[in-house]
Amino acid sequence: MENKSFWFSSELTLNTFVIPPGGKYPIFLFGIAMYFFSIFCNLTLLSLIILKRNLHKPMYFILLSLPLNDLIGITAMLPKVLSDIVTETNKVYYPLCVLQAFLLHMYGGAVLFILAAMSFDRYAAICMPLRYSSVMTPRVVLCIISLVWGLDFALIVSLFSLQTRLPRCKSVIMNVFCDNPSLLKLTCGNTTVNNIIGLFNTAVMQAVSVSIQAFSYVKILISCVVTRRSGVKTKAVNTCVAQLLILIIFEIVATFTILSHRFKNVSADLQKIMGMLIFLVPPLLNPIVYGLYTSEIRNTLLTLLKNRVSVNIFTKVG
Repeated sequence: MENKSFWFSSELTLNTFVIPPGGKYPIFLFGIAMYFFSIFCNLTLLSLIILKRNLHKPMYFILLSLPLNDLIGITAMLPKVLSDIVTETNKVYYPLCVLQAFLLHMYGGAVLFILAAMSFDRYAAICMPLRYSSVMTPRVVLCIISLVWGLDFALIVSLFSLQTRLPRCKSVIMNVFCDNPSLLKLTCGNTTVNNIIGLFNTAVMQAVSVSIQAFSYVKILISCVVTRRSGVKTKAVNTCVAQLLILIIFEIVATFTILSHRFKNVSADLQKIMGMLIFLVPPLLNPIVYGLYTSEIRNTLLTLLKNRVSVNIFTKVG
């Protein structure tokens, strides 16, 4: 009973940024603007796919997971960090810390699996255009989406369930947000199994995602070189450019996040900012990249805006 009470009521102390006097409100306002911009862009992309019938296609049903995942990632991290900055508090209850860490790890794994699923869809569209509708049936699309989230959930649950077997003897999180490595540093038991499972899960995520994407894009490249069909193929290749850009952005910021734990010669605040990049940059850039490079989404949004403007002008004239 005592241990149960300790689990639910124990407070942890988060590390903080060293902010000069008068700097917390400009930082807070900038962060809030960045957060709401990301929310607006991702909700716009979600709404377009859900509400517009011309986007009710396998590619966009799979894409639906990307802005949803971006909303999870940035919401799980940024509001809490900004709140701590402006209120100058750095306390969090252990269950909420675990929840934040769980959601952030779910976000990271889901990005890789979603991009793999999207690359397979493009492979089917470009390399098997005549059989695309029979391959990417609603049932198959539902199975792909379920596999993306189900595999991600299973891997992250297996990682975090190992935390329960270890006694906790520290209460300071050496980061501005909670993640699995920070939670693991609170324990005073043998963490070898946790480290092995963590590395195994990361390897599985990367291996599955990279292998599917490498296979898909190599096949697409070969198909584009061998055949000379334009039109639909050009349109499909444009979406591949968007997906590759998103993958490159994610891998670059993920590298900086991983390296943030290794750099010892840079300031502590810079290390923390580098650690936050993976949860900030992709949710900000992904909807913009897809909006710019996917003509169907771009044209749907432009048509919607033109219709709204026309209606407003007609109403004012009338």
